[in-house]
Amino acid sequence: MVDYHAANSASSSGQTSYMEPESDWDRDLLLDPAWEKQQRKTFTAWCNSHLRKAGTQIENIEEDFRDGLKLMLLLEVISGERLPKPERGKMRVHKINNVNKALDFIASKGVKLVSIGAEEIVDGNAKMTLGMIWTIILRFAIQDISVEETSAKEGLLLWCQRKTAPYKNVNVQNFHISWKDGLAFNALIHRHRPELIDYDKLRKDDPVTNLNNAFEVAEKYLDIPKMLDAEDIVGTLRPDEKAIMTYVSCFYHAFSGAQKAETAANRICKVLAVNQENEHLMEDYEKLASDVSMQACVRVCERESMRVREHFLCESVYNLSRSLYLYFISNADSCSRLLCSIPGNLRCGNRAGELAGQWAGVYDQLLINFIINNLTTISHSATELYTGKEAMLTQKDYETASLSEIKALLKKHEAFESDLAAHQDRVEQIAAIAQELNDVASVLNLCVCIGTSWDPSHRARTEKQLESIDELYLEYAKRAAPFNNWMEGAMEDLQDMFIVHNIEEIQGLITAHEQFKATLPEANKEREAIQAIQAEVQKIAQYNGIKLAGTNPYTTITPSSIDSKWDKVQKLVPQRDQALQEELGRQQSNDHLRRQFANQANIVGPWIQNKMEEIGRISIEMNGTLEDQLTHLRQYEQSIIDYKPNIDQLEGNHQLIQEALIFDNKYTAYTMEHLRVGWEQLLTTIARTINEIENQILTRDAKGISQEQLHEYRTSFNHFDKNKTTMFILLKYKPINSKIRETDSGTEVLSSFLLSSIYSLYMFIFIYAV
Repeated sequence: MVDYHAANSASSSGQTSYMEPESDWDRDLLLDPAWEKQQRKTFTAWCNSHLRKAGTQIENIEEDFRDGLKLMLLLEVISGERLPKPERGKMRVHKINNVNKALDFIASKGVKLVSIGAEEIVDGNAKMTLGMIWTIILRFAIQDISVEETSAKEGLLLWCQRKTAPYKNVNVQNFHISWKDGLAFNALIHRHRPELIDYDKLRKDDPVTNLNNAFEVAEKYLDIPKMLDAEDIVGTLRPDEKAIMTYVSCFYHAFSGAQKAETAANRICKVLAVNQENEHLMEDYEKLASDVSMQACVRVCERESMRVREHFLCESVYNLSRSLYLYFISNADSCSRLLCSIPGNLRCGNRAGELAGQWAGVYDQLLINFIINNLTTISHSATELYTGKEAMLTQKDYETASLSEIKALLKKHEAFESDLAAHQDRVEQIAAIAQELNDVASVLNLCVCIGTSWDPSHRARTEKQLESIDELYLEYAKRAAPFNNWMEGAMEDLQDMFIVHNIEEIQGLITAHEQFKATLPEANKEREAIQAIQAEVQKIAQYNGIKLAGTNPYTTITPSSIDSKWDKVQKLVPQRDQALQEELGRQQSNDHLRRQFANQANIVGPWIQNKMEEIGRISIEMNGTLEDQLTHLRQYEQSIIDYKPNIDQLEGNHQLIQEALIFDNKYTAYTMEHLRVGWEQLLTTIARTINEIENQILTRDAKGISQEQLHEYRTSFNHFDKNKTTMFILLKYKPINSKIRETDSGTEVLSSFLLSSIYSLYMFIFIYAV
C-alpha cells in the first residue's frame, strides 16, 4: 500500500507541504516490488547510456557502484568535469572514500542528500542506490529543462503536453497512468519524426504493441536505449513515475539537440540564400530604374493634359489619375519595392530619392491644377478616400482580440500614422487652395476626421490589460498542473484496496490517513488561490469590456474540473474513514478470537503432554497386581474421556477463526492440528496400554504364572534398564513418526508408547520362557 500523502515530485522547490519531496529512501514501504523492478531497469539503462561514452557499462546497479569507481566515472561523463582521483584499493575504506567523493561532488551541485550515506552504497543497499541515482537524474537530466518559465518536472510535463496536444486519445497530465497505453510515447516521436511512425494505425486498446513500437523506434532511430518493459507498465496499476520521467527526459534532450542543430543549419542556408537574392535584386533595380526617368514622367503628363482639354473635366481627372497610377505602379512602385528589399548598406546611391522626387513634383502639380479647376471632384475623391479609412478606424475589432492580435493591430496603426504623416503636406496644400476658393469646410472636416477617428490610447490600454490576463493565465497553469496531479493521486490512493492481517497494520493505515487529512486545509487554500486567479481574469475582462477569446492557452485544466475533483476527494475521505474503521473493528474481533483460542490451547496442550508422561510412568512402574493396574488404567481412561468437552470447545473456537480467515496467532505456539494429533495419540495410547494388560492377564492365567514370578521379571527388567538407556534410545530416534510435530509433547507421546510396547514384549518373552 503506497503512502498517498507523500508527493511524487522531488524536482520543484517552494511547494506546499501536501506535495513534499520524498526523502526517506530507507522506509520499508517506499518501493513495492513492481516499482523497484521498473526503477532498477530504467536507471541501469540510463547509466549505461552515459557510461558507454567511456567504454564501459554496469550489469547490477547496486553491485557495480559499490567500489565507487564507476559512480565517479558516471558523474564525470554527465557533468563534463573532473572529479578527484579515485583510490584503487579494494578494502572497504577505499570504497567508502570513493563513494564519498562522488556524494561530495553531487552535494557541490546544490543537491541535498537525505539519508543516503557511503556505507549503504558500499553495502549494496538497493533502495539507497536507486535513491542516489534518482537524485543524479533529477540534477543532471531534468532540473535544467525549461519551458515557458516552468522548469524541471513541471517544465518537462508542459513540454510533453504542448507536443502531444494535436494527437487524439493523448492527454498527458502526469508521468504515470497517462503513458500506460503507449500513445503518448508514439505521439512524441511522430511530432518530431513523422516518417518513423504511422500514428493513425495505432489502437488505444493495444497498449503493449504501442509501447513496444515506441521503444523499438526510439532505440533504432533516436539512439535512446530501451529503459522500460511494456508488460511491466501495462501490468502495473500505476507505473513508476520516476522511471517514466527518466525515459521521457531522454526524448526531450534528443529532440531539443536535433532541433538546435537543424536551426543552425537553416540559418546558414538562409544567409547564403539572402546574399544571392540581394545580388539579383540589385541587378533588377538598376535595370528597371534606368527605364523610369523624368522624361518618361513628363511625356505621360503632357499626353494626359491634352486629353483634359478634349474631354469632360471629371472624366479627364479620372483618366489622368488612373494613367499616372497605372504607370507609377508598373514602374516606380516596382523600383521602390526592389529597393526596400535590398539591405541599406547595399543600395545604389540616391536613385530612389531622385525618382521619388520627380514623381512627387509632377503628381502634385497636376493635382493642384485639377483642384483649382474642379473642387467638387476633389471633394468627392477625398470622401471616397476617407470612407475607406473610416471603416478601418471605427471598427472595434480590438475588443475580442487576443494579445498577439492586439499587437498586430498596433503595428498596423503605426504604419497608417506614418503614411498619414507622409501625406500631411499635400493635405495642407489642398486645404489652402480650397480656402482660397471659399469652399473649404468639407475638405477640412475630412482631414480632421482622419486625424482624430483613431484613439490609440484605448487600444494601448486594452493591450496592457490583455498582458495582465496572459500573465494570470500562465500563473494559473503553473499552479493548477501540480495541484491537479496531487488530486488525481489522492483520488487513486483513496480508492485503493487494502489488505491487512493484524491491528498494527490497520492502525498504520489509519495514522497515514489522518496525516493526509491534516493536509486538506492547506490544500484547500491552494485550490482557493488557484480559483482566485481565474476570478481575477474574469474581473479584469468584465471591467474593461474585453470579450475573452476562449480557454486558457497554457493548460486544459479548467476551474470546474478542479472543483469537481476536489468535491470527489471530499466525498472519498469519509468513505475511506468508514472503510478503515470497519477494517479496524474486524481486526479487533479477529484479535479477540486469537486470544480466546490461545488461552484454551495453552491449557489443553500442556494437559495432553502431562497425561502422556503419566501413562509412560504407569507402564513402567506397574505397581500392584495386573488386575489393580487394569482398574487404575480404566479410571485414568475415563478421566481423559471426561476432558473431551474442552477439546470440543477448542474446536468451536477454531471454527470461528477459520471462518474469519485468520491464518496466524502470535499468542500461542499450538495449532489445532497439533492438538488433534496429541489428543488422538493420548486416547490410542491409553487404549493400547489397557489392551496389553488384558493380554498379560490372559497369558498369565493360561501359563499359570504366579505373582511372584511377574515381580521377578519386573525386577529383572528394571535392573537391565537401570540407566534408562531405553528411554535414551527412544529420545535419540524420536523422528520415527513423521506425522507428529517435532515438539516435546510429540516426543513424549512416542516415547511412552514405544516404551510400553517394549516392556510388554519383554513380558511375553519372559512368560513363554517360563
